[in-house]
Amino acid sequence: MKQDAYGQTYFTESSLADALYQKPDLDFGAVSVLDPVRFNAAVRELHLDWPILTEYQAPSGSIEQFDHANQQCWFMPESYVKLDIAAWVLGQCSSQAELQRVGQELLLYQDRNLFPLLCYLKYLVDVMRENNIVWGVGRGSSVASYVLYLIGIHRINSLYYGLDIEEFLKG
Repeated sequence: MKQDAYGQTYFTESSLADALYQKPDLDFGAVSVLDPVRFNAAVRELHLDWPILTEYQAPSGSIEQFDHANQQCWFMPESYVKLDIAAWVLGQCSSQAELQRVGQELLLYQDRNLFPLLCYLKYLVDVMRENNIVWGVGRGSSVASYVLYLIGIHRINSLYYGLDIEEFLKG
């Protein structure tokens, strides 16, 4: 398996064969292959009930353009895509101090176009809770975000500990 400058993984014919030897139940229909022509021709010619491999296509444009395009695509249910995350987070507040902090943070998230990320994080936490998946208490600069605390990403109340949101959203 190889990785391109954009972080996408792909296989050559021989690396895919090696991967299948190591993991015979690998879903090789979900991978990109540098040159799948011979394999796909054999599958068709022999009338095998195997998936046709996808040819690896290097993205066009700069890495920054690639990242920006991918940041617009979040794999989550439509209800989370359409969620008014600002209203939801504000609805979790129970005091004026919480409302002020959340308002300040939401403006910072909005300036950085991070509302889709917040919607995805809400979805992620909901899925983890529904499936009894345990995740960490919180670490690093993310614990400075009261919004992430309300969503459930971590369990550190940044208001209680007086943590500055600027520690998380630097630069």
